[in-house]
Amino acid sequence: MNKSELVEALSVNKNLTYKKSEQIVNLIFDAMSQALIDNDRIEIRGFGSFMVKEYKAYMGRNPKTGEIIKVEEKKLPFFKVGKELRERVNG
Repeated sequence: MNKSELVEALSVNKNLTYKKSEQIVNLIFDAMSQALIDNDRIEIRGFGSFMVKEYKAYMGRNPKTGEIIKVEEKKLPFFKVGKELRERVNG
């Protein structure tokens, strides 16, 4: 499912206009993005949690040339699936 399919599903299931559904979905995604930017953890019971993991700088290798390069430290969003969703997917 992509974002436009999510908007369409919300529109149909809750009898909303497509534009209103799109605003709701964008509001949710914007709020979640801002929480991660602020280094907050997002937990949705029965679904999973989102958090930001920090990775330290390290020496890596360019797989094409074999050249050793320095990889800067970085932060990446990480999703951990919740128990209920994992059990539903596994049947």
